[in-house]
Amino acid sequence: MCSPGEAPPGPAPAGDLPPEWETDDERMAFLFSAFKQSREVNSTEWDSKMAFWVGLVLARGRRRGAVRTCLRELQNGFERRGSVPLGLGTVLRELLRRGKLQRESDFMASVDSSWISWGVGVFILKPLKWTLSSVLGDSKIPEEEEVLIYVELLQEKAEEVYRLYQGSALCSHPVVALSELRSLCASLCPDERTFYLLLLQLQKEKRVTILEQNGEKIVKFARGLHAKVSPMNDVDIGVYQLMQSEQLLSQKVESLSQEAEKCKEDARSACRAGKKQLALRCLKSKRRTERRIEELHSKLDAVQGILDRIYASQTDQMVFNAYQAGVGALKLSMKDVTVERAENLVDQIQELCDTQDEVAQTLAGVGINGLEMDSEELEKELDSLLQDSSKDSSLDLPPVPQKGLSAPISDAELEAELEQLSVSAGDVAQKTPSASSEPKTALGLNL
Repeated sequence: MCSPGEAPPGPAPAGDLPPEWETDDERMAFLFSAFKQSREVNSTEWDSKMAFWVGLVLARGRRRGAVRTCLRELQNGFERRGSVPLGLGTVLRELLRRGKLQRESDFMASVDSSWISWGVGVFILKPLKWTLSSVLGDSKIPEEEEVLIYVELLQEKAEEVYRLYQGSALCSHPVVALSELRSLCASLCPDERTFYLLLLQLQKEKRVTILEQNGEKIVKFARGLHAKVSPMNDVDIGVYQLMQSEQLLSQKVESLSQEAEKCKEDARSACRAGKKQLALRCLKSKRRTERRIEELHSKLDAVQGILDRIYASQTDQMVFNAYQAGVGALKLSMKDVTVERAENLVDQIQELCDTQDEVAQTLAGVGINGLEMDSEELEKELDSLLQDSSKDSSLDLPPVPQKGLSAPISDAELEAELEQLSVSAGDVAQKTPSASSEPKTALGLNL
């Protein structure tokens, strides 16, 4: 990129540039001109030009996915018809002031000095430059070759490294070899320098720590996305060494298995060729190799058994910590609760319920309109009503007819009965005058 021996990237593709880049020469001439010494001369034009280049610079870094850049790389990327933007230095200074960019030397100086020791072979560090940068701040325009870092992009890629580790087989233990992690992040980090910058960002966030053990650098990750990494201890180193032993033993067993298979094939070839002694030597080598494989298998089983117990103890420790936290929370929640207070509370509730029942009975015993009834008087009145009802039931009543209901009368019977009534009515009419004349005669005689 901007390091010695590296070729700077070429111009940006036409599709990544704004529409006026090729069509509006007057507009582009204004944008390619240098900034005024003071923004107060024409703040509108100054802000317009600054907004254009700030957006373009940040978009270029995100599109390329590179966390590092420099003034010369941007000038080559934004070259137009043989001209380069004259105000890019001012734009980079403004981005430094806003915190969108950061000098690589300042970023490394902000990390714990104990970490710089393992990066000396990768980074060319100049403490004097750090001192001058801390004194001058970001007020000066960056040099053409000075490396700058996209702050947000660096943080995002560091997060990707952490998630990539969490989703891999390496996350079975928090300690991994730096070389294995580098191979895992090969697609994400195009060069070793970027890889170390991402690790420094994770260390700055206290999510990883690094230690050199027997000439090999090992990395310890924090457990959980929001957890902080703990310092590397003897247990971590011991487990890492066991894991390395397991890996070496597995590789050795695989190699010996291939060697035994080769001895077997050589023995077959010697038998076909009639070389009996050679076949016997091949079989003896095969037997010796198989015995070594059995010995290595027993050692490998022992190492794996120790690792399984360590992992189980870690799980037990996690469960123990969870229980301990639960007990502490339960103690806090039950701090003011005792058996005596609970019994007292139940007694108070029972007393209040009894009082409520008495109030309800008292309210129910009040008569309407202030009239109160005596229960004894009500009992006497009820007895008198019962005696009266028994007397009424002893009165003489006509007997209940015992004859059943007659059958329905037909029309002929009704007509016959009607004729009898008509005849009876005629007889009565004939007998009536004679009966009435006698009184008249008697009346006349009396007169």
